[in-house]
Amino acid sequence: TWSEYSNENEFQRLLEEASIVKVKVYRNKTLTEIFIDDLVVNDLVLLQPGDTVPADGFLLAGELELNESALTGESRTVKKIASKDEKNAAEEEKSEMSRAAHVEDGEAVMKVLKVGDKTKYGETLKELTSAETRPSPLQEKLAYLGQQISRFGYIGAILIALSFMFNHIFLEAGGWEIYFNKPTGEIIYHVVTAIILAIIIIVVAVPEGLPMMIAVVLSMNMRKLLNAKVLVRKLLGIETSGSLTVLFTDKTGTLTQGKLTVSEFLGGNGEHFTSFKGIPEILRDTVSFAIRNNTPASIDAGDPENPKIVGANPTGYALLRFLGSDVAKQDDVKLKINIPFNSANKFSASQVEGSQNLTLVKGAAEIVLAGCTHYLDVNGNKVKFESGEILAEMEGLSERAMRLIGLAVSEQDLGQVNELPEQMTLVGVFGLRDEMRDESKPAVKTAIKAGIQVVMITGDAKDTAQAIAKEVGILEKENVLVLTSSELSKMSDDEIKKVLPELRVVARALPTDKSRLVKLAKSLDWVVGMTGDGVNDAPAVKNADVGFSMGNGTDMTKESSDIVILDNNFISLTNAVRYGRTLLKSIRKFLIFQLTVNVAAILVAFLGPFFGTNLPLTMTQLLWVNIVMDTLAAFAFSGEPALQRYMSEEPIPKGDSLITGDMWSAILIDGIYMAFLSLFFLTSDFVSELFVCDEIRCSDPEVNLVLLTAFFGFFVFINNFNKFNARTEGLNLFEHITENRSFIMVVVLIFFLQGTFTYIGGEVLRTIGLTFEEWGYVLVFAVTIIPLDLLRKFLRNTFVGNPVA
Repeated sequence: TWSEYSNENEFQRLLEEASIVKVKVYRNKTLTEIFIDDLVVNDLVLLQPGDTVPADGFLLAGELELNESALTGESRTVKKIASKDEKNAAEEEKSEMSRAAHVEDGEAVMKVLKVGDKTKYGETLKELTSAETRPSPLQEKLAYLGQQISRFGYIGAILIALSFMFNHIFLEAGGWEIYFNKPTGEIIYHVVTAIILAIIIIVVAVPEGLPMMIAVVLSMNMRKLLNAKVLVRKLLGIETSGSLTVLFTDKTGTLTQGKLTVSEFLGGNGEHFTSFKGIPEILRDTVSFAIRNNTPASIDAGDPENPKIVGANPTGYALLRFLGSDVAKQDDVKLKINIPFNSANKFSASQVEGSQNLTLVKGAAEIVLAGCTHYLDVNGNKVKFESGEILAEMEGLSERAMRLIGLAVSEQDLGQVNELPEQMTLVGVFGLRDEMRDESKPAVKTAIKAGIQVVMITGDAKDTAQAIAKEVGILEKENVLVLTSSELSKMSDDEIKKVLPELRVVARALPTDKSRLVKLAKSLDWVVGMTGDGVNDAPAVKNADVGFSMGNGTDMTKESSDIVILDNNFISLTNAVRYGRTLLKSIRKFLIFQLTVNVAAILVAFLGPFFGTNLPLTMTQLLWVNIVMDTLAAFAFSGEPALQRYMSEEPIPKGDSLITGDMWSAILIDGIYMAFLSLFFLTSDFVSELFVCDEIRCSDPEVNLVLLTAFFGFFVFINNFNKFNARTEGLNLFEHITENRSFIMVVVLIFFLQGTFTYIGGEVLRTIGLTFEEWGYVLVFAVTIIPLDLLRKFLRNTFVGNPVA
């Protein structure tokens, strides 16, 4: 559709803006900056801390420490060194470079071997974007409903054609023998007319306006969604979001601000310090030394009071920022051994020698404390470590949703890779906090009220994750479940399925956990939403019923998603759900209106011959009625506002019908009433006396052209009035009507065009001009559909209850 095409263009524009990256290359023996799209094979690229590797290739000179989490999902630093054998360098893992890796430390020159789509990253991205589009639950329901309506239309068309011929053969002619003695041309005319009438009924019955209405709804709301920081890339995304039953969401940057800061520092005896300057000097110097020499980053001390930190991960950045101006200090030490952080070890360690010969360790507090035998007091003295006091204080910090990072030193050398010294001295524990977004708690409450199970997936420790989930409102109910990645890995698929309805938090999560949870939730026939930002999130985002990518996420994840949340905000996710539900509401209103017309038109066409009305509506008139109920009605209902109260309803299960019992009552009661009122209009002497065919207006006294013209206007008007009934399930027909200007414009336009066609239609539309008095009678008959449906709604509210509109 045009709307989906426009949104995709907007998405590509945003991607292009995000990818305007400059790369430092050596050309003609001169270092220059070029755009990444201008990079070519054999270019020599200078890489420094903070850079992202722009292509595939190998290191030609220098050493680097890379974070390849965007490629592997593992937040660990990988060391790369220049190859001594340039011919075989591309096959050497130690010098191989891959696009999208992030430079944390070092400086080196890389030779480019592959660019763009030819890189590993590019090939994976291309594979994800070329996958077949899956139908949404709504599309499946609409396809099934369309088949049912079409079947109903075909059967109705055949019956109407038969009833037309039955009228001519038996009611008018008096039997087979008399009828077939008529001129052959007249018989052929009747047969052809019956066939054409059947075709027109099929055209009227088939809801060709429904796909257009969905496209119009999306295009009309696209700008509103963009203003709400929601970019719909694929139509099925916004269609399906209204039916979400479970949403797996990231924490960092989505529920929180995504900016870690050190809130508190605990000494080894549990003493609290809220600022770096507040720590006693001797202990403060050790904290500063240990952080600076065990946190890969580049420090630009151009502004001594506010040094610039480049290349650190979010945790490292927060720790370095905590040091203030101290971060720019230089130490006379050399790095001997480095063990980078990874999600398996949960610590990093650096052995330095020079002015101080120490092993510096920082990592998950529980890991660091387990290896500590002593702690440093405020005077820098070693004291035997008893964990009781600090553990109690740490528990308090965890309950306040802080991430705990332990810091320790040791005079022992680092031994085996991934093993800590046996005797360490605890320097202290940092409490880092990522502040909640102000709007997260009400947004989560809205989602839960809307019947969506919100599951937070985070890399934080269990206690911290639990505290954050409580603060944001995810853990308000009793008997809900908080699991860690390791606990999930020990459970079978069937075990997870049993506890999935109670699951609310997954702590210490890995990217593979997301894919597994999506697969299992879908196997329970749930409508699943998944958020993601990293490359390893892409499969889970792609496989979810609705994939949400974050605005600051990788291009690959964005390409895999159905909806891009431009501001990474959970409230924008709920806005997407609200607009998705509005789309479904609009479709249902359209269906009530259209199927009511179908029932009325088919009943009139079928029963008309038995009441002596041969063709109450001509084929041309039926085509106009089809335009009124399809094309124009699609525009009328497409502008319905996205009301906040829609978020108080439960999502519609996959297996539920698109048409509810209350909808059927409206369709059948109003449709049958229209049909019998139409037959009364055509056959009643009372009505005939209101529309007298005088000699001036009627050339054929056998045909009351005034009555037939009035009926044509009545049939269009009664359906136009019925739009008000279909708009709302409540008794207030004008509720929020001013927020849907397209509805008002379409209703007025139909009244105007119908009046105009009456006077200019002539033989084409079989119409003649009516007097003001006759128009008054037409309007009185047509408007009766409103009190009838109000009575239906009143009785429903009294005996069944009022459904949410």
